[in-house]
Amino acid sequence: MNPFGGIVQKAFYLGLGLATVAGEKAGETIGELRTQASKLADELVERGEMTTEEARKFVDDLVRNSQKPISETPNSSGSRDKDSPRTINIDDDEDTSTASNEVDILKSEVEALQEELKRLQK
Repeated sequence: MNPFGGIVQKAFYLGLGLATVAGEKAGETIGELRTQASKLADELVERGEMTTEEARKFVDDLVRNSQKPISETPNSSGSRDKDSPRTINIDDDEDTSTASNEVDILKSEVEALQEELKRLQK
């Protein structure tokens, strides 16, 4: 069995788990935003500063805009089809050459360990 493959598989599952948790947190946050926006809109309707229809549209627009990436806010010039999926950008804080060097180091360490194991088995 390739030990490096196990590491890659574990990293994949870790990333998948993190994405799932992040998605659940985002859903909770959007739900909280909708609740707070609804309360604000209800107060404005009670004061007569907004109609019920305007309040509903306000809440819907606020939630829809909160789900857009920053680059797609109303001030941006790009247009996107409403029904198309959003693009998700993953920013890698680490320099790719550093990550590549770390992978190379790990590979060489694994190879050295495999050679040592073969030597010990003789």
